[in-house]
Amino acid sequence: MRAGIVVKVTRDDRRRLEAIVADRGAPQKHVWRANIILATADGCGTTEIMRRSGRSKPVVWAWQARFMAEGVAGLLRDKTRKPGKAPLPPSAVKRVVDLALTPPPGETTHWTGRMLANPSCGPPIPNASSPLSAEGSKR
Repeated sequence: MRAGIVVKVTRDDRRRLEAIVADRGAPQKHVWRANIILATADGCGTTEIMRRSGRSKPVVWAWQARFMAEGVAGLLRDKTRKPGKAPLPPSAVKRVVDLALTPPPGETTHWTGRMLANPSCGPPIPNASSPLSAEGSKR
């Protein structure tokens, strides 16, 4: 543990953490997070915790900090992340599928995702190959 940082584990917290570790149905990510905190509470250094858990030093430090800030509940949830890319509008999906059903330009033998997204075939479409996979066609 870094100098000046102290993780205090109450008797109640220790019981909850040990229950997580003992629960065979608990997600493994919860188990190794609990093991990091239990090893910290037992006085193990960061290197020993890294060896036991198989996690890197920044990961160990991050979960120790999360436990100090939020307690056991902080170990049982993941941080929220930004949502993924927005789905393509139905008009763009239809345009890509219609374009893919026509013969490819020039001497090419098949359409590629890049060719379908090419602005010369209409307005550019990011992820032009994703509507085709949703339609069930082979690439």
